[in-house]
Amino acid sequence: MSDPSRTSASPARFGLTGPRSEEQLHATGWWSGGRPAEGAEPVLFALSRSPDPDLALRGVDRVREALGDQWSELSDAVRADPVLRGRLLAVLGSSTALSDFLVANAKRWRLLAGTETVDVERFTPVLADAVAGLRDQEAIRVLRLEYRALVCLVAADDLAHVVDPDLPFVSYDDVASQISDLAVAALRAALSVASAQTHRSDECTLSVIAMGKCGARELNYVSDVDVVFVGDGDIGVATRVASTMMQIAGQACFEVDAALRPEGKAGALVRTLDGHASYYKRWARTWEFQALLKARPVAGDEELGRQYLEVVRPLVWTAADRDNFVPDVQAMRRRVEEHVPSELVRRELKLGRGGLRDVEFAVQLLQLVHGRSDEALRITATTQALAALGKGGYVGREDAVEFGRSYRFLRTLEHRLQLQKMLRTHLFPADDDTAGLRWLARAAGLSAEGRLSESQVLLAEFRKHGNQVRRLHEKLFYRPLLQAVANVPTEALRLTTKEAVARLAALGYAAPDGALRHIQALTAGMSRRSRIQGALLPLLLDLFATTPDPDGGLLAYRKVSEALAETPWYLRLLRDEGAVVQRLAALLGTSRLVPDLLVRAPEVLPMLADTDALVGRDPMTVGNPLRSAVSRHNALERAVAAARSLRRQEMLRVASADLLGLVSVRTVCVSLSEVWVAVLQSALDAAVRAAGDVRPARVAVIGMGRLGGRELGYGSDADVLFVCEPVEGATDGDALRYASSLAETVRRLLSSPSQDPALQVDADLRPEGRQGPLVRTFESYRAYYAQWAEVWEAQALLRARPIAGDEGLGERFVEMIDPIRYPEGGLDATAVREIRRIKARVDAERLPRGADPTTHTKLGRGGLADVEWTVQLLQLQHAHAVPALRTPSTIEGIEAGTEAGLVDPEDAAELKAAWVMATRARNAVMLVKGKPGDQLPTIGRDLTAVAAVMGHPPGTDPGEFLDEYRRTTRRARAVAERVFYDS
Repeated sequence: MSDPSRTSASPARFGLTGPRSEEQLHATGWWSGGRPAEGAEPVLFALSRSPDPDLALRGVDRVREALGDQWSELSDAVRADPVLRGRLLAVLGSSTALSDFLVANAKRWRLLAGTETVDVERFTPVLADAVAGLRDQEAIRVLRLEYRALVCLVAADDLAHVVDPDLPFVSYDDVASQISDLAVAALRAALSVASAQTHRSDECTLSVIAMGKCGARELNYVSDVDVVFVGDGDIGVATRVASTMMQIAGQACFEVDAALRPEGKAGALVRTLDGHASYYKRWARTWEFQALLKARPVAGDEELGRQYLEVVRPLVWTAADRDNFVPDVQAMRRRVEEHVPSELVRRELKLGRGGLRDVEFAVQLLQLVHGRSDEALRITATTQALAALGKGGYVGREDAVEFGRSYRFLRTLEHRLQLQKMLRTHLFPADDDTAGLRWLARAAGLSAEGRLSESQVLLAEFRKHGNQVRRLHEKLFYRPLLQAVANVPTEALRLTTKEAVARLAALGYAAPDGALRHIQALTAGMSRRSRIQGALLPLLLDLFATTPDPDGGLLAYRKVSEALAETPWYLRLLRDEGAVVQRLAALLGTSRLVPDLLVRAPEVLPMLADTDALVGRDPMTVGNPLRSAVSRHNALERAVAAARSLRRQEMLRVASADLLGLVSVRTVCVSLSEVWVAVLQSALDAAVRAAGDVRPARVAVIGMGRLGGRELGYGSDADVLFVCEPVEGATDGDALRYASSLAETVRRLLSSPSQDPALQVDADLRPEGRQGPLVRTFESYRAYYAQWAEVWEAQALLRARPIAGDEGLGERFVEMIDPIRYPEGGLDATAVREIRRIKARVDAERLPRGADPTTHTKLGRGGLADVEWTVQLLQLQHAHAVPALRTPSTIEGIEAGTEAGLVDPEDAAELKAAWVMATRARNAVMLVKGKPGDQLPTIGRDLTAVAAVMGHPPGTDPGEFLDEYRRTTRRARAVAERVFYDS
């Protein structure tokens, strides 16, 4: 197939649209007879790929005019040498300023010839040799010329790949390093000239410290070069040398800015080493330490520069110890952004939202906080520091890669914009600047994609990277963990074994040697996981120290970390979400139940970052997701396993919210009760599905006791009754065999051994207790209660409510027992005496031997039994006449009795206070010990932990909690004696 360019009658085929394009091409000798001249096609194709082909051709034509008779040599070289062709046309099509330089110095085109990339090693000798022996304006003129020539070479190498993809691609990092090295060479040349022309310069020693982007070797094409001077000997002479050096470099190459020196522009230009040390130790502000992060000696006396670093670097890595360090840095970034005009904030590549400063501030803040203990982070260049942060686990791998990619993209755009006219600019073209956008897109190596033009592709990429930078900046820069880690003193991050043991003991660890072993196990090796743990542990140690059991918390953390070692998001969550770390430490240092649940339900851990998710919705609906999930399993064992798993998750969620003080005792009890109901419902439904389609009976489960009253605690059993009713055509025997099989299956599967808190289904409140059948028919219950029911059974039925199985059967069961539990006319004197006799017997016989009746939450004086029996006696006596008393809830029963005038309001308040306190304390014992118990601890860390759960934080006297508990229950006991015993 023939090349269409050979038959084209217009240079437009090569992107050349200028009115003089054909004339200019003819003049170069690359166009003849309305088509490309012989051998000129590669040149024209290269022109077409230039960022601005017309600009490049005008530049060629101007160079041709400047060379005159010598043009043919360059023209032939451009045809023959792809490296020269790519470099020359890329520069001429990208930069009017560098075009002007090549026109003014046309014979320097040979600078761009050759096959090797830029040799940065020759920057210093080239400039040094050029100015050797020169002074004043002649030195400035020569330095300016040689410096601009080398900038042109760096730019040519940087841009050549855009014109010819076969030429080597030079990364942003390499280009920034080359520009920085060239600036350093210029500083050295300017310093040599300044020293030579300053009287008595041999009486002083001067070292030039590069700061900012030059110090980090990430300089722009056009940028001020930030420096600080340190001198020795005659400081007055050193100041004159420094000032002269700044003037020479400023007139020849770039502005030299010394405003980052101590006291800024108001301070001395040159200080001694001691002067710098004194200032930074006593007066320096937070931002000055941030600036010192990139300090690097680049010119002058090497030994003095090395000594300067030895003085300031240790100070840099303790800056994060300063009060309000993190907020100060964050506030500084906000102030910088606020100075950008609102109409330009989205176009400002450097200072705007999603701009370069967002990356740089985030990276520097992370370095200064975590670099105190990790020397691998003590890197000056932003991209390299970001890579180190990612490798060390301080930033997620993907976040580090995306942040670095976006930073390089934005810096590349900044370089291209500055090259255009060699002016200091950071402003992205306006959306309606089509020509500017197209030029920048091509200069950045972007091309049209599908229906999107080059300009549209650039805009899409710019917005994508800007949004990504802002998202990651806000994620990392405002990470709550940063302030918490910064609050840990630097000396606590780097301790010898002996010092670590002493510090752990001082923090309150009872077994510091054991704690140190846990730390060593968590941080052993050089893996990314161990690095993240190393960053987290100093903070965690301090957090555990504020909990009731620091040693237990650290041990639990080790167990959880080892159990979740292969869970990819675990440490990432702790690193990125400060609230999770703080809340997890509080939970692990208080509770033995939480870590046991957490290793088997880690999916709850992310909820610690989201208070709304942790608190949950209406506690009456918490069982709905469980029922829905279990219904999808057909296999009985799998369905029950799913139910147990979801119960574990929900119990952990509720326990975490409870320990953190986010939910009320009512929410806890109702949530646990509804989860238990959902488990029973799901298990029964699964058993029915597994039994097959033949169903000779309707079956209902009646909740009793605390389950019926929605008052379950973490360790409560589920008290239930099973009732059945034969369907039409089935006998009572068929119904009982079927229902008994279902009931036994549910009890067996739910009560099977597990590491979770027990799922004990207790049917001992059925007629005849354990001696009676597990399941009865509806009519059997009716007959039994009509003929044999005792007063204690009527009392037990006060909390009965249908919870699972056939709804109609459950409702009819409740209607059937209402006359029994709410007897017409109330109780006679004999029945009242019997209830009081049973209660007195319970008090005397069921309290465990050795138990303290003043701190036993269930059977102790003023405990749960006293309150509940008091309310239940009122219900048996008055519920027939007072419908509001017909409630399975103890608290609602007290409130109804008060409304009806049956209980004095003050007495009601004492009963409610005691019931709430005893319920919370009983739950707290389970949370703290990890196993159910009714007896409050009275000494040791368990008491401290229970007191903390009850609102008495560590550091206060836990005995105050016991005093409060005894005082509250003592008052409730007095009310019970008046109301229940009528004494």
